[in-house]
Amino acid sequence: MTRRIRLIADDYGLAPGVSAAILDLLDRGRLTGTSCMTGFPEWPQEAARIKPLCGRVAVGLHLTLTDQLAVAGRSSLAPEGRLPPLRSLALPVLRGPIAERDVHAELDAQYSRFVEALGRRPDFVDGHQHVHFLPVVRTWLRARFPEGADRPALRGAPALAVGSKVAAIAALAAGFNRSMQSAGFTLFEPLAGIYDWRQPEKFAPVLQAAVEGLPERGLFMCHPGHVDERLRARDTMQGVREVEFAVLASDEFGASLARAGVAIMDGKG
Repeated sequence: MTRRIRLIADDYGLAPGVSAAILDLLDRGRLTGTSCMTGFPEWPQEAARIKPLCGRVAVGLHLTLTDQLAVAGRSSLAPEGRLPPLRSLALPVLRGPIAERDVHAELDAQYSRFVEALGRRPDFVDGHQHVHFLPVVRTWLRARFPEGADRPALRGAPALAVGSKVAAIAALAAGFNRSMQSAGFTLFEPLAGIYDWRQPEKFAPVLQAAVEGLPERGLFMCHPGHVDERLRARDTMQGVREVEFAVLASDEFGASLARAGVAIMDGKG
């Protein structure tokens, strides 16, 4: 019997090269879907490119609260108009208090840009640097998508805290799955695909382990892309995106799926 798993690419809309690589992989059937960053000037154009795929692939919202320009402008969250690093966001005592209303205003602005451009709600919601696990974002999710509404699914927490990076994310996500499921949300879980991206050679083994070990409907997150000048200006994760793209596009990956009796879910699953 075929086992189906989800492959979701983060960061659609981050830069043209990233978006182009993700569209290529979607066309090849190597991804279930992608989550979109809506805060950049190119978003309307990138939204127009992916809109015809809505319904066939899963198109989600990639909430962004770190390191980029704030869509909602200056506030206690972004005093100079730029979102803080994750450490300052998660531990606001390091930089002063951040008003919950300002975080929610930023998330509202990003959500509105998604809906305006695509004419629909996101199929799922996750977060850049896993910010959707933060308590202030959990509050926003419950308020934005009240019980009984057509709610998006949420990316769940990693299943096992193996390794320092996974353990740190698991700590950030403590209680997330239980509390959001109790609130009526569907979760994409368990989450795989976490590795030290400064060591690109680790991607292929992590992907292979997911192919062999993820349960039915489990989730593997990835960050494929092509490096361009806008990516270089916006994000430190660069060359490894080319590695991820090459692995996901390869014949060997397709063969590994076949050997394991695994299929990549489409956006309707």
